[in-house]
Amino acid sequence: MSAVICRHFGVCGGCAYQDMPDTEYRALKRGLVVEALACQGFADAEVEAPLEVAPATRRRAVFKVAKKNGATLIGFHAAKSHAIVDMQECFVLTPKLAALVPRLRDAMSSLLHENEDAELHVTDTDEGFDVALKWSRARNASLQGEIARMAQKLGLAHVTSGGDIIVELAKPSAAFGKARVSLPPGSFLQPTLEGESALQARVASILKGAKSVADLFAGCGTFALPLAAHAKVHAVDADGAALAALASAARATQGLKPVTTEKRDLFKRPLFPVELARFDAVVLDPPRAGASAQAGQLAASKIAHIAYVSCNAGSFSRDARILSDAGFRLGTVLPVDQFLWSSHIELVASFTRT
Repeated sequence: MSAVICRHFGVCGGCAYQDMPDTEYRALKRGLVVEALACQGFADAEVEAPLEVAPATRRRAVFKVAKKNGATLIGFHAAKSHAIVDMQECFVLTPKLAALVPRLRDAMSSLLHENEDAELHVTDTDEGFDVALKWSRARNASLQGEIARMAQKLGLAHVTSGGDIIVELAKPSAAFGKARVSLPPGSFLQPTLEGESALQARVASILKGAKSVADLFAGCGTFALPLAAHAKVHAVDADGAALAALASAARATQGLKPVTTEKRDLFKRPLFPVELARFDAVVLDPPRAGASAQAGQLAASKIAHIAYVSCNAGSFSRDARILSDAGFRLGTVLPVDQFLWSSHIELVASFTRT
């Protein structure tokens, strides 16, 4: 961990604990999981020390941009505020992503009108930066031409606005196991490669020996594609574009077991016990809201093994209570700290039917 404090610390809302001694910081991060589990009756849960990614490894960020009094600001919001902290340095982002910020500031200064704001969702990929531009201004041919020129000047691989491709100098992709997925606009990726690898390894260990796996909230295949090296996988998600990319990558990759996909809103229509009967095991990787509806159906099923990946210890603990009450045993919980110096913590845990 860096011993140097970022110049924006104390103002920027991104980092809250950068000045905390390492031992205390790691205890705090583990404590977020321990306390959430205790609130649901898991006071004796086995929670490992957090796996902590290195600084300067976060590959995606949402930058707020605004032009006021002729000056263009770009960065993150200030703590408990919508004011933008104009980023001059960041110890969390990858070096390439941090170095892009001043160039984006200059480029957006030409694009933005006075008192106009926007968001830039930027991902650092192997092929270059994947950028989704979000703002309220209506697009026209002239504006799209300006954005295309900005992309070419900055060497951005891919720029979209409103879900439409404005310019594509290269197609962003991500490798999951043996497969390489061509990423559709707005794709979700784990914040860091190191954290992603740790989660994949723990999920593989939990589901070792499974022959048929349901990957629920599968996205582009972060877990489905590595698991397909050893098991048949049925990937379910509400995002049709992500599933299409996953399926295409699976077809193009030799040596994988069969991979099937299903577009389905698991919040409104979870997989039911009769549908789960053909699987040995399940991966759950829901958004922050958790997966209470799906957990209820898993509780009523005969599934014996679950690997649960979560970015919210509170919703995870609630779902753990549902599963535990149905006879599942909560195994070791591994916190994974991919959002350094913040109050966020991810985790992965096993559930085994007793």
